[in-house]
Amino acid sequence: MTYLKTIFAAASIVALAGCSLQEPYLRPPAGAPVAYPAGPAYAANEPAGALAAADTGWAEFLGDASLRRLVRIALDNNRDLRVAMLRVEQASAQLQLQRAATLPQVDLAASGSNSKNNAASTGDASRNHGVTHNRSVGLSASWELDFFGRLRSLDEVAREQYLATSHARQAAQIALVAQVSEQYLAMLAFGEQLAVSNDTELAARESYRIARLRYDTGTGSELDATLAQGVVQQAHANQASLTRQQAQARNALVLLLGQNLPADLPAPVPLRDLALMADIPAGLPSDLLLRRPDVQQAEALLRAENARIGVARAAFFPQIALTATAGTASSSLGNLFNAGSGAWSFAPQLLLPLFDGGANQANLDAVKIGKDIGVAQYQKSVQGAFREVADGLAARGTYEAELAARQAYSDTQQRRLALAELRYDNGVDDYLSVLNAKTDLYNAQIALVAARLNRWNSLLELYRALGGGWREHGAT
Repeated sequence: MTYLKTIFAAASIVALAGCSLQEPYLRPPAGAPVAYPAGPAYAANEPAGALAAADTGWAEFLGDASLRRLVRIALDNNRDLRVAMLRVEQASAQLQLQRAATLPQVDLAASGSNSKNNAASTGDASRNHGVTHNRSVGLSASWELDFFGRLRSLDEVAREQYLATSHARQAAQIALVAQVSEQYLAMLAFGEQLAVSNDTELAARESYRIARLRYDTGTGSELDATLAQGVVQQAHANQASLTRQQAQARNALVLLLGQNLPADLPAPVPLRDLALMADIPAGLPSDLLLRRPDVQQAEALLRAENARIGVARAAFFPQIALTATAGTASSSLGNLFNAGSGAWSFAPQLLLPLFDGGANQANLDAVKIGKDIGVAQYQKSVQGAFREVADGLAARGTYEAELAARQAYSDTQQRRLALAELRYDNGVDDYLSVLNAKTDLYNAQIALVAARLNRWNSLLELYRALGGGWREHGAT
């Protein structure tokens, strides 16, 4: 044991004197503007006093109780999120494995052998002797001296990959919260549009009945009856399309949940009465570097690529390993630990690459290119995040005005239809004016529901783009 202590102490001194060939990491320029865009599409003032999106829990942001329940189910059951969590555990195990490589490997070995020599040679002194016994017990230790920082660089690669998978898991949760919300809202929107289509179909059937009756009694034209029948047929087509889209949105939601929708889920709230937080401050673009998990993931991967350069450079220098054993050996088990049975060995090894056909240089060049790729991917991640936030701010600054205009347009078309039907009933106008009014009203009502859906989706996307959705409850 004294020999091993001496060896380890000497190795520690040598290791402390080692150097690192890894380049110092410098965060590259993000390549994004220092401020969000301004103009007619953007709100003039930021909401004051509100928590940042990343500090606002999704349970507070999503004001609908049914939606909050569905998000909770998805976080518990979604398979993609489960895979992301398992990858974090896998990366943690890989990090521990790499850190173990920097420590001495110590093993306990015990062996025993019996042998007898029956060789025919008369000169063999052991010929026809009895069985020879050999017993040994010992400790063996091996340690690679990280003189040029190869193992430290590998450790940093593993650590940054672990951080990247951890950030990826956060990004997966943020995306899942947004996806569940969007599919739930889509299911509600298709349901409301289907209700509009059903009402249109009922009114169209009644109009067709009256137009047909007038034609049969000679008080109306066949053209009017044919036009009214066309409205009914178009309403049937719209019903089939919206029924299909609603079912598909429900199926997508079930997939995200990992189970069927709860049977006791409360009746949906109309989109116009839905409650989502609209006052989310955007903050500064630089906040995205700290708030967006996908940006943090891209930077962690970049740091890993930077650490790989140290590994590639260390391949040009010697690898030094120490191997030592200490123990006892005896021909009999009873004398194994007696005085004078000790045995030890010390075998330092140095491996210096002399000729590799340019493999080490090619590897270093490839790793440097990998870092350049990481820089580009990091900058793309930042720029993409900036664009998503800017789009969300433009949507927040314009959807209120659009919704007010579409509501007014829908009310106008409702009044127009009433006047057109009155003129037709009094014989002042033909049925074509009624048909046009009905078509325009239907399109206006469908567009109004779609605008409400787009408004809520834009707020969800802004919340996600600013890093919201990782917390369940707001930061205190």
